[in-house]
Order: sequence, then structure tokens, then C-alpha cells
Amino acid sequence: MYSLILDSSTKILYTAIVKDENVVFESYIEGRNDHAKNIVDIIDKGLKKNNIEAKNLDEVVVGYGPGSYTGVRMAVSVAKMIASFMDKPLYTISTLKLMASGSKGIVLSMIDARRNNSFGMIIDMNTNTYIKNEALYPNSELLESKYDVVVNDASYKVDPLYVLKNKELVENKDLLTPNYLRETEAERNHHD
Repeated sequence: MYSLILDSSTKILYTAIVKDENVVFESYIEGRNDHAKNIVDIIDKGLKKNNIEAKNLDEVVVGYGPGSYTGVRMAVSVAKMIASFMDKPLYTISTLKLMASGSKGIVLSMIDARRNNSFGMIIDMNTNTYIKNEALYPNSELLESKYDVVVNDASYKVDPLYVLKNKELVENKDLLTPNYLRETEAERNHHD
């Protein structure tokens, strides 16, 4: 079984291909608001490197936010297209959980949301339970909490097997929307 994992919600474009329980391709590309130009090429590179045709993918798993508004949409759109065109199941995982997946103990996972705020959560990876649910927090509130490890949007390591064990099926691919956790700046300005 071939699984494609994508996330573009942070400064890092993450891509992995897993065959059964073996990671056959994994890529971390630090971007500068340019994930759109790399995402399709890196998927193609991973497939070609392993002599896999796209039609042989069995499932697609996407980190669906929170994170950069445009970045979140990029991986979600590509994942939806691949899953829809190839008639494959589509799954999601929180980007914050994906970021925490490669760490042990109590993990603070945070993504810069500007103005001294972060999208964040604290999870006990030993029991896979949230200590602090995903939300938009002041940085001070997150950093004053109890945790063993901090992962942020520029430095994290993914455990693709954890991601596959904690994915959630998207029942209707057409209705999948990114998890933004807050309105966009344009939406906030529209209310003013």
C-alpha cells in the first residue's frame, strides 16, 4: 500500500511516500512563500525515484492546518485533486499534530501567527492526548505551560507512521476546507 503525505502549512513543505510501513521518500523544503512552485515537482520526484505511478497511490494524507493561509490551501488543494482524480481516499491530520509526531514526551507544537501569537497545542505523545487543545494563543501563555519539547514551524521532524496511524478520513472530499483557526486578515478587515 502506498501512502502520500503532504503538508504546506508552515515554512516547510513536507512530503513523504510510505510503502506499507517503510518510508521510501521524505522531503523537507524550506520555502519563502513559494510552496506552489515546488509541491507538484517534489511529489513527481518522489514517485519517479521509487518507480511509482501516481495511479498506484492508495491514499493521500494532508496536513490541513492551521498555518499560513495560502500555504494551508496549497497542500489541501493538491491533495484533494489527486484523491479526486484518482478516486483514492483522502485523510487529514492537524499540522500541529504532524509537527509533534517526531518528538517524545509532552510536546508544545506552535506556528507563528504574528503579533506575539501562535497557533499551538500541547500533546502528551506517550498517551496521544491533548493537554492544551489546538487554538490561537498568546506566545506567553504557550511558553509558560509545562512541556518537555518545543517544535515550531521552522524546525520539526515528522514520524510518517504516526501520521498514518492518526489520520482521519474525509467523508466528502469536495467539502474539505483548511483548518485556519481564525479569520484571514482580509476577513477581519472586512468586518471593520
